[in-house]
Amino acid sequence: MRDEDLIAEVRAFLNTHWDAKKKRPKAGGGAKEFRHRVLEAGFAVPSWTAEWFGRNLAADQARLIEREFAAVAAYGAGQDKTNLFANTILAAGTDALKREVLQGLLTSEIDSCLLYSEPGAGSDLAAVRTRADRTADGWVVQGQKVWTSGARTAQYALLLARTDWDVPKHQGLSFFYMPMKQPGVDVRPLHQITGDSHFNEVFLDGAVVPEANLLGNENGGWKVLQTALAYERLVMGEGAGERRQGSGKDNRKSLIQMARSAGRLGDPVLRQKIAQALAYRQLNDLNLARAKAEMAQGTASPIMSLGKLAMSRILHGDAAVMADILGAASLLDGEENPESADMNYRALNAYMTSIGGGTDQIQRNIIAERVLGLPREIEVDRDLPFRDSRAVKG
Repeated sequence: MRDEDLIAEVRAFLNTHWDAKKKRPKAGGGAKEFRHRVLEAGFAVPSWTAEWFGRNLAADQARLIEREFAAVAAYGAGQDKTNLFANTILAAGTDALKREVLQGLLTSEIDSCLLYSEPGAGSDLAAVRTRADRTADGWVVQGQKVWTSGARTAQYALLLARTDWDVPKHQGLSFFYMPMKQPGVDVRPLHQITGDSHFNEVFLDGAVVPEANLLGNENGGWKVLQTALAYERLVMGEGAGERRQGSGKDNRKSLIQMARSAGRLGDPVLRQKIAQALAYRQLNDLNLARAKAEMAQGTASPIMSLGKLAMSRILHGDAAVMADILGAASLLDGEENPESADMNYRALNAYMTSIGGGTDQIQRNIIAERVLGLPREIEVDRDLPFRDSRAVKG
């Protein structure tokens, strides 16, 4: 198909089903119905095969669809790069699992969460001690996870668990898509410094994972995890989590608007700081476009770590510029001081991007080793059987 024909088809679809002025589905159709129409048209995951809701399009044509949707603020397209759950399951799931959950994931009818980090295994995910023990028809899981977003509403979770304790830590892990709504799963919210409670700790005591919900090979979970982390870092590199839930603010405009309303847009030093903040965002957008172009389905790209690290710097930097604009008023908070409250929220919330999906320090290690080709960091327990490692013996 020629590019111009594809663009014409997408525009005709959007003109029929999407109200560009009101930025919502046209009268008579809700969000659920619109997402199903996007999926049926092959626009949700256009680079995937037709068997799994795609159109077998090359990456450049798939991005044409994404850009047309973005131009009218429509949702549902571009999930072949941004939906970490669907992409991970497409890459590593059984056909039975794909048939069960892919459509629901792509239409947002299935909510999922990530069960990776543990109290004793945050940055070193290979040291997880949550165990999955074999049964006749699957696995039984025992352990604890922490810092899990969306666990209270999720129907499923991507779970990293240990299935072999007698091999080195990276070799004894398996990756699962575990049902969350079952006995043996206890979700407890964590109160954050921002006042939100997006994160949770999850206790697993006899939770069951069916045989069909293993992703990849048993004891081959580390490889599958890298695919999932790449998609997560891409999403975080694009700024997911920088705003309050439900906020439609565009931070690239708010710095200029704040400076103008404060009567400080003419300040040359402040203008330079704002310009630098906007330049960082533009550079990150270009880097993410490069990463998307290089990332084949089901693979992990270390370039994603550049985007995630950059977004961490951007968010902290934006908060600092906002504090400069507000001056002493940045010390205020509460509903009666909305700009100061927004600045304080951004400053505190920026740490979510600095920590979630792998800390800034982890991203620097990845960039050093896999992008720059520098020597690996020494790990004294890398080749030991996990039960003999410091993570177990202390």
